[in-house]
Amino acid sequence: MPQLDIIHNAVKNALIKDGWTITDDPYIIQYQSTKLYADLGAERPIAAERGSDKIVVEVKSFVGASKFQNLKEALGQYDIYLYLLEEIKADRKLYVAIGNLIYKNFFQQDVIQLIIKKHQLPMIIVDTEKEEIVQWIN
Repeated sequence: MPQLDIIHNAVKNALIKDGWTITDDPYIIQYQSTKLYADLGAERPIAAERGSDKIVVEVKSFVGASKFQNLKEALGQYDIYLYLLEEIKADRKLYVAIGNLIYKNFFQQDVIQLIIKKHQLPMIIVDTEKEEIVQWIN
């Protein structure tokens, strides 16, 4: 199994505080003979007639030497997980969770905003110190 990201527990705790139940840690994506591990699976009950919201969360801290390289890797990983989840007809929406400081200091650049917009990347922004969700980006 892959090593946990340094903000993994902060994201997990923020989801729990926000009313989510962690169902998988990690969330296993099985496609034929291939097994991949997303960081978290979670669900939250909604109106009784609709069942529950279900998500898969990939946690990224962007602590590498190159933030652009980290972004390229995160987008590639997101695409792979998304394609496999679609193929296996998983009833979960995929998100990338990042800390609020990297969001403020890196993701607000014009070029990054353009890339995220074009990629239509769903994100969860987490205050990693308070372990609280700051923003959902769909």
